[in-house]
Amino acid sequence: MTSFRSVFPVLALCWLAVFFDGMDVNIYGAVMPYMLDDPGLGLTAADAGTIGSWTTFGMLIGALLAGNVTDWLGRRPLLVSSVTLFSLGSALCALAGSAGLFGAGRFVAGLGLGGLMPLCLAMVLEFAPPRRAALATGLLMTSYHAGGMAATGLGMTLAPAAGWRWVFWAGVLPAVIAVPLLLRLLPESPGVLLARGRRDEAYAVADRYGVPRPAPVEAPGTGAKGRLWAIRELFRPEARFATPLLWLASFCGLLLVYGVSTWLPQMMRSSGYGLDSSVSFLLVINAGGIVGMLIAGRTADRFGAVRVSAIWFVLTAAGALLLKAHLPLGVTYVVVAVTGVWLFSAQVMVYAATGTVYRDKERAAGLGWVTGVGRTGAIVGPWLIGALAQNGNESWGFTAFALTGAVGACAIALVPLARRLGGARPQAPAATPAKA
Repeated sequence: MTSFRSVFPVLALCWLAVFFDGMDVNIYGAVMPYMLDDPGLGLTAADAGTIGSWTTFGMLIGALLAGNVTDWLGRRPLLVSSVTLFSLGSALCALAGSAGLFGAGRFVAGLGLGGLMPLCLAMVLEFAPPRRAALATGLLMTSYHAGGMAATGLGMTLAPAAGWRWVFWAGVLPAVIAVPLLLRLLPESPGVLLARGRRDEAYAVADRYGVPRPAPVEAPGTGAKGRLWAIRELFRPEARFATPLLWLASFCGLLLVYGVSTWLPQMMRSSGYGLDSSVSFLLVINAGGIVGMLIAGRTADRFGAVRVSAIWFVLTAAGALLLKAHLPLGVTYVVVAVTGVWLFSAQVMVYAATGTVYRDKERAAGLGWVTGVGRTGAIVGPWLIGALAQNGNESWGFTAFALTGAVGACAIALVPLARRLGGARPQAPAATPAKA
């Protein structure tokens, strides 16, 4: 039986990569109020929303590409390329002299960010013990929120003292820190190695990390034919109804994640809170996100990722409605923190549920498409709130977030029914997991 400790090195390296992913994604929201006050850049609220959407449009392309070529080129090389690419995008943002050039930098960063998440998720799910998959996913995603907290700290300290550009220069650090460690220490996927004809290496990696040796039938196909086959398998009878529901749930989850990450400080500032308090809300909601990942991972291992995700979406909707009211500052901090507990892990449990719908050989493609199609929500979120902000209607953004949470809850809750309609056998309830 696979030991959780034996796969810890893979989880730790992916944790570091996703930490920098979270830092890069949240940097923009953390410095946006300062950028909007910079007359030299000429950034309007509508421009800010559009740039946020360009970032996530890059993520959409990156996620779809990564999901379809990872089993061909290898997961480790693509992971290293993703980190390098979003570091380069941060450097372009730091050098940009206009809103257009800044947007180009965020698009380049988005290409790398979009590919990184599904790659890390696929790696962790492959190396983690099957009965601890949701816990491993939750632990991995705590890094995203730790990175978001780091970005907020940089925004609150560097931006007022040295200017917002220095915050983006900090976004170049992943290329310096993470890339050498990933190249030296991260193993390649045993399934990918076997699919590429490197059986001895595949077995050696599997034995070293205590995971089952991949069988040829479990190995993903290579080349264009293999990638097209993997996409077709997402619509095999057992998954054909569940796949669009997973896509819709991911759309809602990522609309919430990126809409909030991009606009929360500015929305709270427009609601009457001070600049420092408004930026600090981003730190608080990410702190709640870390707690949420730990709670959701262990809860989903016991009760199922689908059930947890649906409940979390509902609680997120309730939190968004509460934030629409101008509450006392202390109460608002509590509401923001508790909303963070539910908001981010609702989306991550969609990923965990995806791992139960697809078989090993199409899991990477399934995660890539669930993440990639969901990125359309990440595109809509920043643009929608930017359009509302341009017209002075930021408060309607909280209503939009609440409606999105309700739709996400319905979509993920229907996945088990959709699988049964497709002919899939009902899954036995998960046993209570042993302690790690």
